[in-house]
Amino acid sequence: MDLNLNRADYLQVGVTSQKTMKLLPASRHRTTQKVVIGDHDGVVMCFGMKKGEAVAVFKTLPGQKIARLELGGVLNTPQEKIFIAAGSEIRGFTKRGKQFLSFETNLTESIKAMHISGSDLFLSASYIYNHYCDCKDQHYYLSGDKINDVICLPVESVPRITPVLACQDRVLRVLQGSDVMYEVEVPGPPTVLALHNGNGGDSGEDLLFGTSDGKLGLVQISTSKPMHKWEIRNEKKRGGILCVDSFDIVGDGVKDLLVGRDDGTVEVYSFDNAYEPALRFDQTLSESVTSIQGGCVGKDGYDEIVVSTYSGWVTGLTTEPVHKESGPGEELKINQEMQNKIASLRGELEHLQYKVLQEREKYQQSSQSSKAKSAVPSFSVNDKFTLNKDDASYSLVLEVQTAIDNVLIQSDVPIDLLDVDKNSAVVSFSSCDSESNDNFLLATYRCQANTTRLELKIRSIEGQYGTLQAYVTPRIQPKTCQVHQYQIKPLSLHQRTHFIDHGRPMNTLILTGQFSFAEVHSWVFFCLPEVPEKPPAGECVTFYFQNTFLDTQLESTYRKGEGVFKSDNISTISILKDVLSKEATKRKINLNISYEINEVSVKHTLKLIHPKLEYQLLLAKKVQLIDALKELQVHEGNTNFLIPEYRCILEEADHLQEEYKKQPAHLERLYGMITDLFIDKFKFKGTNVKTKVPLLLEILDSYDQNALIAFFDAA
Repeated sequence: MDLNLNRADYLQVGVTSQKTMKLLPASRHRTTQKVVIGDHDGVVMCFGMKKGEAVAVFKTLPGQKIARLELGGVLNTPQEKIFIAAGSEIRGFTKRGKQFLSFETNLTESIKAMHISGSDLFLSASYIYNHYCDCKDQHYYLSGDKINDVICLPVESVPRITPVLACQDRVLRVLQGSDVMYEVEVPGPPTVLALHNGNGGDSGEDLLFGTSDGKLGLVQISTSKPMHKWEIRNEKKRGGILCVDSFDIVGDGVKDLLVGRDDGTVEVYSFDNAYEPALRFDQTLSESVTSIQGGCVGKDGYDEIVVSTYSGWVTGLTTEPVHKESGPGEELKINQEMQNKIASLRGELEHLQYKVLQEREKYQQSSQSSKAKSAVPSFSVNDKFTLNKDDASYSLVLEVQTAIDNVLIQSDVPIDLLDVDKNSAVVSFSSCDSESNDNFLLATYRCQANTTRLELKIRSIEGQYGTLQAYVTPRIQPKTCQVHQYQIKPLSLHQRTHFIDHGRPMNTLILTGQFSFAEVHSWVFFCLPEVPEKPPAGECVTFYFQNTFLDTQLESTYRKGEGVFKSDNISTISILKDVLSKEATKRKINLNISYEINEVSVKHTLKLIHPKLEYQLLLAKKVQLIDALKELQVHEGNTNFLIPEYRCILEEADHLQEEYKKQPAHLERLYGMITDLFIDKFKFKGTNVKTKVPLLLEILDSYDQNALIAFFDAA
């Protein structure tokens, strides 16, 4: 059965955060439900649909930005009470809008995530988790990394209270009281948690998670150890997952998975008697989906997927057909209904145009007055700067609540801008004077009309660090611009991991001196991505990292007065040595630096680079042959005389050229890494080999792995 859903836009509120829209329970099966939503203006609005129009049930006064909205109530009864988190306060409303709770928590930070189960309230700020029962403090936990979401297994099915935290370091932390029972590693930074089927499945222990790099999975949280049931990789390179719900939209009696992503994609996964869900339907909206719910809003008897977007649109994807089948005499009635609606919209539009004209004239008159005051219009920007493991590039996503006019990208560090298929903006580059003002990149993206979301891809070079700046200018008057800064770190292509291969040949860097634990942590935070801003609890910490480009590893262990860094790549150790000594000198701290270099690690790193280098050289060679082979094909009229290898190149010409185009400077980058490895190997021996670099490049041009290793050994 095909799933056909038609879009219906209901209304627009202010900018919304993740998980701030819910559907109130229906009085009877498949009757229309009320929608409740909270926005950044602090307004909670509840509305229902009547004759195709949104009618407000209640609307609160503006206040602090609403970060979360959940439904609650007595266990095993309809969950009709509305709870919102704003700042460090929790407020509760009845379905009619009467406020019955105002609870000021003892959290020093703003609440980021919330879950409600009966009289139990589970809250988390950036690093702090609190459990309250009847507004009394019960348990507390300080996380080592940022908490993105919190949930509790259903107490109706699971006899104990089991909260689960989704943490930025790719871990789900399962708690018991104020202690971690165990940790579950997941394949990406988890951004959202949801109970499978809305109740945790048959056992109540099944938990869905979505990650910021777009992966979706199911894990069973049992008392002894977790069990990963299934995982859907993000093969189509779609956005990160912001919201998940379970609802039978297909109508086969089995609940489907509804998924909302930050690139505007709405997906429906069905189980179809299979162990793992399969994609059944997808549709892309123009902005990120912050909340998703299955229910019935537009018309009785028609199920739909209701979503809220970043700029505050509440939209339904409904099973109600667009073209109604009418009996005799009904056609006129439907036409009359449509005509009335069109007339109403036309009147509303004319009124708005008149109002805009009035305000514009008023503004023009006031701007010419001697007492005129200019006010900068404020606008909200939702941004995300993340490292993609698959292609070792950074993704910069900028989303604005109104249409974007242009975005200027400026960098004081050498970076490459890569093509993004979804990006329809026109890019133009300006010449830079990198020698006099450290300006390596100036690029302007001019957006098409009504573009509210822009995605860019950036590839950096390890060892070269600085700041990337994005100047965002929306289509609003008077012209205004916001600047957003992103740090390109010295080891920018390293990603946190939880396990490394200790059998690899490692080089070691040891730092000792009069520095505190907080100081050495700030240096590691400066050098490496995905390190928590605050020092973790304890006297000593160990972090593991993997280079997303070369697959080399780094182990970082440090405490007060000592830091030990181990890597199978000499260049990583060299970058750390240079940057850490520079940072210590800035703060006038005397460092004692010692190192142990393992000669075997050089050959090991070259072997890791070999398949990538060989593939890129072969790809470049094939692309160079395409034009000549096409000329031969035109001249001879067929390709029968060519050897199979050349025929294959012609058949795959488009694919090869597209792949080569997607990898700008890939070969140069690999050459640069081998050159750095060569220089760094001898730098630790106190020898300067920069004069031998031209000879090394000659060997790379006629690449042979054994000849390259021999050159490294002989030099």
